[in-house]
Amino acid sequence: MAFAAAELFPDEDYRFHLALRRLDPAEFFADPDPAALAERRQWLAADPARHLAFLPAAAPLLAEFRKLASAWVPRLRAGPAEAPDGEALLRLAWQLEPDLLLLGRGAGDTFTLQAGAVCFPSSWSLAEKVGGGLEAIHAPVPGLNPGLGPPIAQFLAKLRPGLGYGRANWGLAATAERNLHPALARPRLSGSTPPDHLWLRVEEQLLAALPEAGGILFAIRIRIVPVAQVLADPAARPGFLRALRTMPAAVAAYKGLAAVRTRLLD
Repeated sequence: MAFAAAELFPDEDYRFHLALRRLDPAEFFADPDPAALAERRQWLAADPARHLAFLPAAAPLLAEFRKLASAWVPRLRAGPAEAPDGEALLRLAWQLEPDLLLLGRGAGDTFTLQAGAVCFPSSWSLAEKVGGGLEAIHAPVPGLNPGLGPPIAQFLAKLRPGLGYGRANWGLAATAERNLHPALARPRLSGSTPPDHLWLRVEEQLLAALPEAGGILFAIRIRIVPVAQVLADPAARPGFLRALRTMPAAVAAYKGLAAVRTRLLD
């Protein structure tokens, strides 16, 4: 699944928006990138404690996801049903390219992150997020909770079984590495970052209901392309530059691109 340039960079001022579209989960998980999958396995083998998290309350969510994933991905080997939950999550993460997050529903249609397998985070730590609600998880993003908090909660509460929805989110990075876990101290964007070290980092996201357990699957695939390629694309360039120009200063600072956007616009 790839989002079109006009969908990722609409010719409008920057704002937070859901921009959801129907998406078949089988399509989302199809055709894994061999390089990304191989790297995922390296991280899982090297440091599973950093890249996996599982709370006991997530057991029903994982059991349902295993069943659905077996239907979505025919090649998947889900393993024995009696396997320990941590082992079962690792087995799934070993075979699927996207990062996986399982959200459990609480009172008042609130959602809490209860399990995850995240090898390619965009500068955040799974260990710091697991057990938190959506409002707390989104709190570091300036303006997100006031602008999109209620629509996100309403959408998730009404997500119907059997349907998947996709959206895309983007940022910039000073490296083409997929894994930007804070502990790795990757290069950060700065005013001196060379132009050929600027990368567009796209998160292609899937939301799907886990109706039996009353939860949500949130999955993320990472796409990384040189910013020069975006600027050379007549369909992407106008919306990309307009988004940079109109992005609030607090959001630009949070995304780490405040130091480079003036040079990009120039």
